[in-house]
This record gives sequence, C-alpha cells and structure tokens, in this order.
Amino acid sequence: DKGYDSDAFVASLENRKCKAVIPPKRNRKVQRDYDKHLYKERHLIECFFGKIKNFRRVFSRFDKTAEVFMGFLNFVGSLIWLL
Repeated sequence: DKGYDSDAFVASLENRKCKAVIPPKRNRKVQRDYDKHLYKERHLIECFFGKIKNFRRVFSRFDKTAEVFMGFLNFVGSLIWLL
C-alpha cells in the first residue's frame, strides 16, 4: 500500500531482512523499484486472512498462550489448504 511508502519504513523492513513490495507514491522525487507481479499476488494473502477470521476462536483470541494460539493457526491453515 502506498501509505507505507516512506524511506524510514522501507529501511526498517530491510534491517529485518524483509523485501518491501510497496509501490511508490506518484509524487516521490526518486521512484523506487518494486516487484509488480508479486504486488499483484497480495490478494491471495488478504483472502487467506479473511478465511482465517471466519473462525471465531482466531479473531476473538480465546487462547491464553501464544503457543496454543499458533497451534490453532497451524490447524486452521491446514484445514483451509485442504478444502
């Protein structure tokens, strides 16, 4: 999303060894390069998070510990992948 196109944000992602796939704003003086094909594929991730949020236990976060929550996320991800 173009709202996150700041040099500081992109630098913080690069410090974490992440690849920023953020299209630059039109009014930037120096346009950054980004992977346009990979940016178009982001809808798959957004749809996946939408499917995960259909599970009440995930969006309400009933689990007390992070380990149990991550275990359920793994289960839900596997279930979505199988269906």
